[in-house]
Amino acid sequence: MLVTQHPVFRRFWYPVMPLSRLEQGSPQPFELLGERIVLWLDKAGQPQAAADRCCHRSAQLSKGIVCDDHIRCPYHGWEFDGTGACVKVPQLPDQARIPESYRIPAYLCQARYGYAWVCLHPQPLRGIPVIPEAEDPSYRLIHEFYERWECASLRICENEFDAAHISFVHQNTFGSMEDLVPSHFEVEELDYGIRTRTVLGVANPELQQRNLGIAAAKTERTTTSTWHLPFTNHLHIRYPNGRSHVIVNIPTPINDRASQVVQFCLRNDTEADTPAAEVIRFDRAVTLEDKAILETTDPDVPLTLSAEQHMLTDKPGILMRKQLAALLKAHSSSSNQIF
Repeated sequence: MLVTQHPVFRRFWYPVMPLSRLEQGSPQPFELLGERIVLWLDKAGQPQAAADRCCHRSAQLSKGIVCDDHIRCPYHGWEFDGTGACVKVPQLPDQARIPESYRIPAYLCQARYGYAWVCLHPQPLRGIPVIPEAEDPSYRLIHEFYERWECASLRICENEFDAAHISFVHQNTFGSMEDLVPSHFEVEELDYGIRTRTVLGVANPELQQRNLGIAAAKTERTTTSTWHLPFTNHLHIRYPNGRSHVIVNIPTPINDRASQVVQFCLRNDTEADTPAAEVIRFDRAVTLEDKAILETTDPDVPLTLSAEQHMLTDKPGILMRKQLAALLKAHSSSSNQIF
């Protein structure tokens, strides 16, 4: 499954840029599903997104500047608003006579959870995924990672729900060779994704002991994980002492071979309990272990189940593939090529 070959993926929302980067004032480039776009903030502080290509002589608009609500092309100074319309051509004596054809494609763009989210289609199939803890004042939000990984978005999603890899990939962080599979494992299929519930024994190294407030070399984590089709992972991890660590991991598809990993977490403790820097430090070590393996995988993930072998703990990934196959079948005239 190569994401750029299936237009239906353009009908979903993806986080593409931290708002903090846009607040610096300069337009920012991004590649989403193989489409080069530019993002900026308008005067009201709302993010805007459009094609990163001037309709005049194809210059890259992200090399220009933001003028009030508009983005100005660095080549000839043409300015465009958030709808894609050209609102200023310095070379024209009468700005009221700018031709309607002077415009660029503009995209839906919203601010949510500290990121600018973009949908490349005017009619999204679903809204931006709801993260309940982000609306709960008893949780604090910590921005963790925003980086490019050279692997397919689906591989990252499957990995987040793969309980069997933890003992091997995460031996230096929280993996326990005494707990190769969960003691409890259930999977529920939803109309927009899946939800799993697992109970797994894990190692609890010194850094994590401080982060969790659990002074033991081992502990147990109960995880309720929700996958929002196509690529949003929401993991709510609970520990025996009542501490919660919620991970939101979204591998936004840059193109067929790369993903922009957006990860933030939410916790029901305070900075005094556990400094955010220490939370990030542990999660950073965990994600680097995943990254080292996932970047070796084939980016063309087969949706035909017989193309790869499976075991019991692969059930979440199998359901992901089935739901994606159904999505492509429903929205693509060439979908029969993937079965």
